Amino acid sequence: MTIHSLRHSAYRLTHHPMFQHAMIVLIVINAILLGMETSHDLMEQSGQIIHDLDHAILGIFVIELCLLIFARGRNFFKDPWCVFDFIVIAISFVPASDSLSVLRSLRVLRVLRLINKVASMRKVVRGLLNSLSSLGSVVGLLLVVFYVSSVVVTNIFGSAFPDWFGDLQHSLFTLFQVMTLEGWAGDIARPVMEKFPYAWVFFLFFILSATFVVVNLFIAVIVDSLSASNQDEKSTSDTDEIKLELNNLKLLILKQQELIERLSERLGSR
Repeated sequence: MTIHSLRHSAYRLTHHPMFQHAMIVLIVINAILLGMETSHDLMEQSGQIIHDLDHAILGIFVIELCLLIFARGRNFFKDPWCVFDFIVIAISFVPASDSLSVLRSLRVLRVLRLINKVASMRKVVRGLLNSLSSLGSVVGLLLVVFYVSSVVVTNIFGSAFPDWFGDLQHSLFTLFQVMTLEGWAGDIARPVMEKFPYAWVFFLFFILSATFVVVNLFIAVIVDSLSASNQDEKSTSDTDEIKLELNNLKLLILKQQELIERLSERLGSR
């Protein structure tokens, strides 16, 4: 068999649905094992078994990674998800010394490989990343609303409630609590309204603008990005299917050429 046919076979194996489902199961089991390592009682009873299973699953991940690199060649490192998988697996081989203990704790990042294996998760993450540019404008709008509102409440309520609105920093934190709707009415708004009866006008305006309008803008931008990402995913999947069919056709042509060469050699020998 030629190198091209071997790579094609490795590609078909690593992208087969059964193979992908098996890797998902192993990632989930590995996540459970990493969680079990945090229990001192479990580690005292079955620590060696847990470590052995973790090393065995890590070995399977390394084999999968080698197959993907062999199948894709240089294109492997052009895919951000493949590079992420490579880095996550490489972290697992960091020596367990005191200075590198933080990197060793990052082994739990293997669980994030589920995002690459589960198509629906991958679509969501891709949509979120694609929406970052648009979300910048929404974040800017939110910052403007926060800054203007903080200056207003500091000037109006600062002298009466210095702990909440004494300066710009305290006002920003208090308004963030109001935006989250966590105890804003009983803990903040009602005490302020006892001295400033018309303070409800400001709080109502702030909640409507910051909480409902801006947060809904966030959701709208993300949903729009997800729909656009789904369309790109469909076009990409169609392109991948075409490439796969072309690879199958090339492999068939190579096999026919090899067969023709063998027949020519036999006829020439006669």
